[in-house]
Amino acid sequence: MSELLSRNADCIIWLARYMERAENLARILGVAETFSRDQAGRNWLAVVQINADEERFFARHRVADAHTVPHFYILDADNPNSVISSVRAARENARSLRPLLSTEMWRQLNRMSRWMGGLSANAVSQANLSALCTEIKEACQLHLGITEGTFYRDQAHYFYWLGKNIERADQTTRLLDIKYHTLLPRVEDVGSPLDTSHWGALLRAAAGYQAARRVLGGTITPKSVAAFLLFSDSFPRSVILCVRQMDWLLAQLRSRYHLRGGARAMELLDELRAALSDQTIDHVVDHGLHEFIDWVQRQLILIFTEIRETFCQSR
Repeated sequence: MSELLSRNADCIIWLARYMERAENLARILGVAETFSRDQAGRNWLAVVQINADEERFFARHRVADAHTVPHFYILDADNPNSVISSVRAARENARSLRPLLSTEMWRQLNRMSRWMGGLSANAVSQANLSALCTEIKEACQLHLGITEGTFYRDQAHYFYWLGKNIERADQTTRLLDIKYHTLLPRVEDVGSPLDTSHWGALLRAAAGYQAARRVLGGTITPKSVAAFLLFSDSFPRSVILCVRQMDWLLAQLRSRYHLRGGARAMELLDELRAALSDQTIDHVVDHGLHEFIDWVQRQLILIFTEIRETFCQSR
């Protein structure tokens, strides 16, 4: 591995992760309003739970509602998990990588960072939240499109997509874990229009509604949604597809570019891929969906740690 890329691999991975995180946050917030019928505010609390931010959030806010949660996750620069913090962190990593990035990538990241910094509190009001989330998603998608079309296909490109897929897999498991238990319906609600709309909103949060409808048809159930998000071979944000992409990307770095190390990360990826390939949703649910997802998340953390320790200089 060249000295240049060894110094910057960490920045490349985090650039991808931060931009993926910003888009995912916008998706989750954009559909949270769908559950506004829940007067207890469980829909907004779930957003906090997905990101494991209960302690940080409630140190600053008494309640999780339609006012506090969007502000906390979009405009609060003191929240390291907010959209504005993620975009600024992405830009800082990009600044360290400036010689490696295309002019178009750098320009768009600067433009998005300035736009986010100029937003007022009114931008996250209930009247404006949906439109703002759409703009954030589209800005992140523009970044991804520019990256796909202009980023030179060398080692940096593979590390970028490693980071992207690690973050996608992690975010999908978080979303499914919290929402599955939050939305499990009462017996009398199963199959009702409200039940179906809730699970449709979960799929929208994962950018998978249309794809799932093509595959599942009218059978939108807790198990079918969980199976789709975990095991779909064709959905870009499914956990198994992200893991397979990570496995391929790391193998390319080791074979095509002859990078030393990474054997332990490959072993962990193979273990995770095998577990996802061999399971059925009935088996997972019967033995504990939360426990399975918790294991997947721990495995992703181990994989990410191995990749950083092997290929990235400490910063």
